[in-house]
Amino acid sequence: MSGSKDSDGGWKKFLWNSEKKEFLGRTGCSWFKILVFYLIFYGCLAGIFVGTIQAMLLTLSKDKPTYQDRVAPPGLSHTPRSDKSEIAFKKTDPSTYSKHVESMKEFLKPYNDSLQINENFEDCGEAPSTYRDRPAESGKDDRKKSCKFLRRWLQECSGINDENFGFSEGNPCVIIKLNRIVNFRPKPPSNDTLPAELQGKVEPNTIPIHCKPKREDDHKSIGDIKYFGLSQGFPLQYYPYYGKQLHSHYLQPLVAVQFFNVTMHKEIRIECKAFGENIKYSEKDRYQGRFDIKLTVS
Repeated sequence: MSGSKDSDGGWKKFLWNSEKKEFLGRTGCSWFKILVFYLIFYGCLAGIFVGTIQAMLLTLSKDKPTYQDRVAPPGLSHTPRSDKSEIAFKKTDPSTYSKHVESMKEFLKPYNDSLQINENFEDCGEAPSTYRDRPAESGKDDRKKSCKFLRRWLQECSGINDENFGFSEGNPCVIIKLNRIVNFRPKPPSNDTLPAELQGKVEPNTIPIHCKPKREDDHKSIGDIKYFGLSQGFPLQYYPYYGKQLHSHYLQPLVAVQFFNVTMHKEIRIECKAFGENIKYSEKDRYQGRFDIKLTVS
């Protein structure tokens, strides 16, 4: 075992040399200097990192995004939501549609008239009008007022007169909203970009919504499609949205769609689209500016 450090206690002496008072080959003073060096070194690195983050935060606003150049167009979403966007129910069996009814009631709670009577809301009219800018006023709270959107404007799909939203009659309602994007101003479409069913019929200052069967052979499987709200779309006076900090009581405008005379026991695929100059569609995101639902009534 010649050459082995264990044979002459070399390893033990390396760990602790009692003659020179060294631990792992260094004296206490040497270890102290190394410890102080690395404390200062990593402390400086941490300080630079924290300082950089703080400097970056100073360039950001808590009220609105600093950069929005890569924000996708808004999504179009609907209530009730379900797995795989399937709305299937039996109109004579409330247990098959009760979850849809409850989700719609919960969604519409903020739109009750009684919650829109304080100073956070203002009457913006019951007809579509242009954008409603709310610039900051010096010496005043920067928080913005919100336009009222009353639940009763959804008429047959408000849940006020028919608490089952048409499900018990086999004429279900779907409530549609355009998802929020801070400072986004949806631009109305030109007439030639609209489907034939909407051309010449869209009110000014409106982002129209249109729903139809997606498959050609389903067009005879559904009767009337009626729209409820301030118009057949989203009025511009509800835009822009200023974000949660400034616009904490904001209510999105809604459009309710009700489907009548649906062919029983048949799955019908329906596509709903929002139309606007700056509302685009994507094959990768099926909710960008549109959505599909599969409707089955039995």
